[in-house]
Amino acid sequence: MLDLSPVLILSSAIIFLLVVARLNNCLFKPLLKHMDDRSDSIKNDLANAKSNSTNVDNIYKEANDILANAKKEASIIREKAHTESKKIADGKLEDSKKNLELKSLDFTSNLEKEVKALKKSLLASMPQFNERLKAKISSI
Repeated sequence: MLDLSPVLILSSAIIFLLVVARLNNCLFKPLLKHMDDRSDSIKNDLANAKSNSTNVDNIYKEANDILANAKKEASIIREKAHTESKKIADGKLEDSKKNLELKSLDFTSNLEKEVKALKKSLLASMPQFNERLKAKISSI
């Protein structure tokens, strides 16, 4: 029937073990080392990403703080400019009111002078009007 040769079985086992040892040294160990290195690289990249995320969060907070401070400073500057422009406008308004008052007083004094001059001229020419009026009445 079947004859089994112990030498053949032993030589096959030795060849199998040699092939497994050679594959272990040439293929499996480098492959496992590469897989471990890749796993470590992924862990490092994840740790770097987390630290970058915290850095980004810190920078984002800092940027928000800077924007908030800039808004406060802008509102303070705007308020100062508003009050200064209001003071300037009030001063100009007061100057204009005083100028208009002076012009109004000057106009009224000139008008009073003209009224007095007109009254004087009318009073001076009153006898002529009376004579003409009498001449007209007598001619009627």
